[in-house]
Amino acid sequence: MAIKEGGGAIIDLIKAVDLQLKNVHTQSLDISFNELTDMVEHGELDIRPDYQRLFQWSEGARSRFIESLLLEMPVPPIYVVEEEDNKKLLIDGLQRLSSYLHFRGRLEASHLKPPLKKGDQLILQDCDILPELNGLTFDDLGVALQIKLRRSFVRMEVIRKGSNPKFKYHMFKRLNTGGEALTAQQLRNCTIRLLSSKFNDFINDLADTSEDFRMCISTISDDQFLGAYDKELVLRFFALKNWRDHFRHDVTDFLTEYMEVVSDPDKPADFDYEKEGAAFKKTFHILARALSDRAFGRANPAKVGELVRGFGIYHFEAFTMGLQPFLDKADVDQPAGLQKVREVLMGIKLNPGFIELTTGGGKNSPGPLAQRIAFVEGKLSASL
Repeated sequence: MAIKEGGGAIIDLIKAVDLQLKNVHTQSLDISFNELTDMVEHGELDIRPDYQRLFQWSEGARSRFIESLLLEMPVPPIYVVEEEDNKKLLIDGLQRLSSYLHFRGRLEASHLKPPLKKGDQLILQDCDILPELNGLTFDDLGVALQIKLRRSFVRMEVIRKGSNPKFKYHMFKRLNTGGEALTAQQLRNCTIRLLSSKFNDFINDLADTSEDFRMCISTISDDQFLGAYDKELVLRFFALKNWRDHFRHDVTDFLTEYMEVVSDPDKPADFDYEKEGAAFKKTFHILARALSDRAFGRANPAKVGELVRGFGIYHFEAFTMGLQPFLDKADVDQPAGLQKVREVLMGIKLNPGFIELTTGGGKNSPGPLAQRIAFVEGKLSASL
């Protein structure tokens, strides 16, 4: 039923809108790409490393953006967040800004193939309005066009530092959802730090520095690493360990919501960083010692008694969670204890019942998840 103008409900709605407007302070600036380049190089505009790895435009797309600037075509705004020290954090516009920096030879992007280092200038290609540009670099343009490019302006929308962190967070999510094909974890890496960076940095640090963890997941693909899947697996570990009763069906939403509640600047969920970090390291120490890079591999159907060198997410969930009650009992630093743990874990993986629980689709829901974990817990309980 429509709300009548002047009714109490519409007045309440207006008040709710006005209240939210108090949470955000913005400023619009017209700024040249030359100024943006100086801001990046002097540390005034931050393109964080996790965010920079999202730069994935093809060289043709980069070239056509440069062509657009030279032809004075309208350019969408870029969005930045003003931080406490008055420096700014880029939250939308990475592809455009990085393309310009590459053309100027000012971009470092080690994730690209081949990697880019400062001094490498984009060679224009696939320009379809001015094909005369193809094959040229910035140095080839001549002074007049170089000046034109440096003085090309773009609108910068600044979310001022007095704005509510949750508003910044939701703004980033909406700007970056449905644009470039970011993985869910890449998006989390960029957005969650707008609420609080502590949990995000904790996850990234464990993913990057835990040798046991990296050994266990070493079989994931290069594309998965580039998409921050290793970080997502760390997040999945803590979400399943501490928040499993909130899991319904959609894993992506489940992981995002858990990261949000732990990072809530107003009322963060309880999270003992020291204790949780120790549990994570102990879990992957056991798995790395016992099964090495086959920790999450399945039984090899072609060779009885052997495991495939690969990664199975059902195995990851079952073994990391199933081990939690037995972290102090699984002594893998003594030869006899290591042999015992290895035999138990191998026995689980080769068990027909467990193979059935971890094979095929349609098992990404609370019931099958609980069954997989319970199977591992039951076998460990009977053996350790």
